Amino acid sequence: MAKTQARKDKAPSVASAKTEVKKNTATTKAKASDAKKKTSVAKSKPKAASKEVSASKAKKTAGARGTSKSRTAAKSDGSWLLNLRNKSRVELEGKTILVTGSPGFVGANLVLRLLKEMKTGTVISFDNMNDYYNPTLKEYRLKLIDEAVAKSGVNHLFIRGSIADAPLVERVMSSYRPDVVVNLAAQAGVRYSIDHPEVYVESNLVGFFNILEACRRYPVEHLVYASSSSVYGGNKKIPFAVEDKVDHPVSLYAATKKSNELLAHCYSKLYDIPTTGLRFFTVYGPAGRPDMFYFSAAKKLVSRNVIQLYNYGNCRRDFTYIDDIVEGVFRVMQGAPEKKKGDDGLPIPPYAVYNIGGGTPENLLDFVSTLQEELVRAKVLPKNFDFEAYRELVPMQPGDVPETYADSRALEEDYGFRPTIGIREGLRRFAEWFYEYRRRYGDKD
Repeated sequence: MAKTQARKDKAPSVASAKTEVKKNTATTKAKASDAKKKTSVAKSKPKAASKEVSASKAKKTAGARGTSKSRTAAKSDGSWLLNLRNKSRVELEGKTILVTGSPGFVGANLVLRLLKEMKTGTVISFDNMNDYYNPTLKEYRLKLIDEAVAKSGVNHLFIRGSIADAPLVERVMSSYRPDVVVNLAAQAGVRYSIDHPEVYVESNLVGFFNILEACRRYPVEHLVYASSSSVYGGNKKIPFAVEDKVDHPVSLYAATKKSNELLAHCYSKLYDIPTTGLRFFTVYGPAGRPDMFYFSAAKKLVSRNVIQLYNYGNCRRDFTYIDDIVEGVFRVMQGAPEKKKGDDGLPIPPYAVYNIGGGTPENLLDFVSTLQEELVRAKVLPKNFDFEAYRELVPMQPGDVPETYADSRALEEDYGFRPTIGIREGLRRFAEWFYEYRRRYGDKD
């Protein structure tokens, strides 16, 4: 993998970086007119000081090692755009797009997709690179983005900082004036929220408020943001539909995500900002979050440590492969809720919420069995591995729910998409990536 070169000069401010973006845009146009001409563009530095802004260009090795090629993306020929219902078409080509939470798991994969699909424009990654899990994995994803930029006509910037930093968010929005904002930056994790509630208030509430305020002051065509299946709490009705009441969260994390939806609705109503919330259902895949069950289980099995199966293994989860999540986000970005006036002359909120889930809940024991089989196939574990010796059935944990099950019909009806990648294929891709990653980098996750 090509190593990202470190900037020797002092990290530029957001204002000075704006000039650099303009120069890079001109370079991109020259590149488009002469494909053989080589251009010089500054590369991003993952370990730079807070609030760093850098432009990234680097060579990409054959095949994206951290993000598998999307089967659903290959099927997306754009014909679905002709059937958008009650949506305003948002053209991404040539636009400036801000993706907070990149190089996080979903954010990095979305940026890679944008770099592949767009021919011109600017994509901005914005993340604080915190240590909720080992930042090495985020740096790894950032390198993948650097590599992808070399084959793209799109400019890419990485801004290191927190969305809870209101002055920084203000400067980014005023300097770059993004056309579309995708807010994926958030403190994740249900169990972590029990012991670290203040982090969730700072990132998920204060941070999201800052994004909304910035979109009010610097209007955007569409604000897309990540919600969560956790908002359904202990609802008994399944599958979970967006029309269901979600007034009884069972974790602080879920409460913050429900709050995001309420705040977005308020800003859509008051300021006519088109917003769409996406309730993700248990996202998994290569280079994912190490705290997620499938990833942590793989690490424990390799280290010959016991994995705990909550609710004595009687849990069902609607696992959704990362490429399906990205395909859904990519489509939703291009169709914003329509702006309309009500009988009172005031805006009807251009607001929507969708589930993105596989629609096929998997029993946790079956999921673990499939994971173990794929780890053996990928040569991560030996063929004679004693699986039963490393399983422990334990009670349900606080903040958890026994089942998640997405009703994604609204997403299919409005955007022509339903997740399709099953756990066998998804876990196989993860296991193959996990083998290669460990072979190259050891346990740096």
